[in-house]
Amino acid sequence: MEQAVQTKWYAARTRYGQERKIHERLDREGVEHFIPVNNLVFLRTTKTDALELANMKALPVRYIIDCATRTLLVVPDKQMEDFRRVLDLSLESGGLVDKPLSLGDWVRVTKGPLKGVEGRVLELQGRLYVVVGLMDCLFAKARVPRSWIEKCEK
Repeated sequence: MEQAVQTKWYAARTRYGQERKIHERLDREGVEHFIPVNNLVFLRTTKTDALELANMKALPVRYIIDCATRTLLVVPDKQMEDFRRVLDLSLESGGLVDKPLSLGDWVRVTKGPLKGVEGRVLELQGRLYVVVGLMDCLFAKARVPRSWIEKCEK
């Protein structure tokens, strides 16, 4: 009987600004991944597939090496789950921004106490706000982290 190949989380670095390209490539390849911040990507795959992505398919990543084992750094599932959950609640972080926003875009809040609220996006002094209007004459705004906002249709 053939034993199932187990996937693991592997940590890798990339050049600044390559995150969106890597995200799109990994989606096309069907590889589960997580990109929490610039220059860092986690891939859930087999070691063979991870190496093939970098070496044969030219994915622009450099795997982080575990100094103790001198092989690819493996992140245990529980640690990855905890890391993702903490980032999910962080006001300043939260992962790769898939779709750029323009001022005035119609958006929906996806996390936090305002989850589900829809309005227009506004930027003041480098901070993003969701603006909600009543009868086009009264307006309220709330600061919301960029990672908690998604573009939507009105």
